Amino acid sequence: MQDERRYFGTDGIRGVANQDPMTTDVAMRVGRAMAYLFKKDNERRHRVIIGKDTRRSSYMIEFAMAAGICSAGVDTLLVGPLPTPGIAFVTRDMRADAGVVISASHNPFQDNGIKFFDPQGFKLPDDVELRIEQIMLACEAEKNPVTAGDVGRAWRIDDAIGRYIVFLKKSFPANRTLEGVKLVVDCANGAGYKVAPSVFEELGAELVVIGNRPDGRNINDQCGALYPGKLGEKVREVGADAGIALDGDADRLIVVDEKGEEVDGDHIIAALGKHMLAEGRLKKNTVVATIMSNLGLDVALREVGGNVVRSAVGDRYVIEMMRDGGYNFGGEKSGHLIHLDEHTTGDGIMSALQVLACMLKLGKPMSELAKSMHDFPQILENVHVKEKRPFDEVPEIDKAIRSAQLELGEKGRVVVRYSGTELLARVMVEGENPEIIRRMSQDIIGAITTTLA
Repeated sequence: MQDERRYFGTDGIRGVANQDPMTTDVAMRVGRAMAYLFKKDNERRHRVIIGKDTRRSSYMIEFAMAAGICSAGVDTLLVGPLPTPGIAFVTRDMRADAGVVISASHNPFQDNGIKFFDPQGFKLPDDVELRIEQIMLACEAEKNPVTAGDVGRAWRIDDAIGRYIVFLKKSFPANRTLEGVKLVVDCANGAGYKVAPSVFEELGAELVVIGNRPDGRNINDQCGALYPGKLGEKVREVGADAGIALDGDADRLIVVDEKGEEVDGDHIIAALGKHMLAEGRLKKNTVVATIMSNLGLDVALREVGGNVVRSAVGDRYVIEMMRDGGYNFGGEKSGHLIHLDEHTTGDGIMSALQVLACMLKLGKPMSELAKSMHDFPQILENVHVKEKRPFDEVPEIDKAIRSAQLELGEKGRVVVRYSGTELLARVMVEGENPEIIRRMSQDIIGAITTTLA
């Protein structure tokens, strides 16, 4: 289904701002098509929430989206800069028909994107995104215009941040506070720059905040979840108990321990998964991860009677597997963590609260929680390609992948896939012997470079 879509990738529409497909024209058309699709009947007013991150281009796309939605006879509620999971929450909380996020997440400021939430706060499945594209390309909404009296209205919602802060604080144990905990929080100059400090401060933490001065151009710029080095330095400098790094739209989390060392998503999943399992809160004793999570996660959960199942890459696919399988916790190595009992999507701030609650409950420093799993040696390389041909249709690549898989057997994994948003092939090989997996990785990369680069 995904290959049939022209605009939507693995996480909505994304590209360089003011270039196809991230133009105001496309934004208006996709807004009109989405509103047309979600407008179930004409017996009531329909409403769509629009939120954004701090990129300069988010303003022009916001207004174009609002114009398209209103032109389809649907009202538009603008909440301004707010984390992606905050928009999912507000969409559900206000009983809106859909939510729109204008953000390119962890990408640099010149990029932007559009993604949607359904009325329950879940990202749209592939078939619904395809239907939106079909409406756009067939100009269905334009062929069925509303009259002037039925055009939608647009207005701003002033209390969205406050609603979301209350929601986040309720996810933290009611019998605990963060009194006595010193944190450094890096907001990536992104959508969480107001919400995150407020949540941690209101719960009692002693706070040092960095990356909280967005100027429209500095989102994710050597800060946040993709660049935790500066956060680690600040943690060591001020003697903090932990560092919290968000990305541009605050839906992912990377933690730094009290020594300034990075704790990635896999280690956080292992720590929380084992803790939830011990407390009887992990449904089916199972964590959902993606094919990119380290094999050490499987070993760590198996040692305590747990299990790991794997989805395709992308938090949307993690959530789909969780909902289909009746699981309540999962995530990605990149830091997207989903607590389905609490929220419908990955939430960096909520995940940080869960990690801190676990740390306080167990009475262990963050560095000890990070030891909940041990990584298998893993190599992950990106290779630029000119086209995305199926790997099994390229004999040289198919042979290199099959040879590596056969040699590793059950003591390792090979994952070769294309990026959903860029002309990149991602090659991941893991196993017990670093030299062997390095050789295998180079063999596969060589095959890709020779045939597709």
